[in-house]
Amino acid sequence: MIEQVATAFERKDYHTAAKLLKQLLKESPDNPWVQFYLGRLHEVSKKFQDAEKIYRQLLRSTTNTKILTQARQGLQRIKDIEQEARQRAIIEATTEPSNTELGVLVLEPLSNELKAQAASKFAQIFQIDTYTARLTLPSRGWKLYRTGQIGELKFYGTQLQKAEIPCFWTTIATIQQIQVYQVNYFVESATNTTVICTNQTNQLGSLTFNWSEVKARVAGLLPIFEQVVDVNVNRKLERKTQTQDYAQFCDLLLPSRRCILRLSDKSYEFQQGLEIAPQTSQNTIRINWNHLLEWLEQQLPHVKVWSDFTPFAETILDQTEMLGNIQSHIHLFRRDKTNWDPAFHLYSGLVFSNLTHNIDGDN
Repeated sequence: MIEQVATAFERKDYHTAAKLLKQLLKESPDNPWVQFYLGRLHEVSKKFQDAEKIYRQLLRSTTNTKILTQARQGLQRIKDIEQEARQRAIIEATTEPSNTELGVLVLEPLSNELKAQAASKFAQIFQIDTYTARLTLPSRGWKLYRTGQIGELKFYGTQLQKAEIPCFWTTIATIQQIQVYQVNYFVESATNTTVICTNQTNQLGSLTFNWSEVKARVAGLLPIFEQVVDVNVNRKLERKTQTQDYAQFCDLLLPSRRCILRLSDKSYEFQQGLEIAPQTSQNTIRINWNHLLEWLEQQLPHVKVWSDFTPFAETILDQTEMLGNIQSHIHLFRRDKTNWDPAFHLYSGLVFSNLTHNIDGDN
């Protein structure tokens, strides 16, 4: 009867093949040829996952070289079909001009228990091996996985979400549209709070907001580099760029106003406005800044603090082209540009984008 099944497949008479296989599956379900033709039937019916499962099982369980060869050929056909479908979908996803904008795809952390199952799905979506996929999926904090045209990233992101792999995507332009105000100092604090601040064109003004509008805080350290003279292994003097200090930043995110209030220990005027901590001659910038953070914690006790900036930044600092498209809104005196500054604004902007996504229900 197997010969009849083979003949039916040659004639592309899949209806007859299905009837014959139904009988054979009752009589000898473990016969490798029966299983192979069942895989072929799934393949021609476009049930590619079922077909792939059977072909892979045959590769593990049979020694028949003819079946092994045909199972491998079947897997290759499925791979080619899926690759072609993926390319068509990506082309369709990037045809609209708005879908060609530069964007980023960010992976959210998964527990180690969920990683094993997610890795195989991730590997299938991106056509990589499962081991690499497992190493790629983050356990702590976000991971910027890919940059490119937003249409393509949305295509992959949608597939990941269907596979229950948490992620989100956004355009660099969306992050650049967020207004950033540099906070000089607070002048009053009640339900409605007022800050003296400068806008993106360095105009001084005030902004009054309600504490309930603050949906997240973003904390980060930015290294400050200095040129130092050191003695090398040959006992010769040489100039090096080293991290001499860190600037502390704290962003207050107000999604309803599409703005960020940015505070820094290097620019906050502790002697002005609201007395947040008693000012004495013993106060250092560090002491004043810590008092300010404690005070903010009291005003915003239930607001999440995002503080995984450094490990996030360390994975993207070499992406100079992408970071070069981001205006950092970081006003530190620097002799040379550094990717740390746009990396912080990107991180804060991604938190902002994620908040907006959760509010609006759309990436």
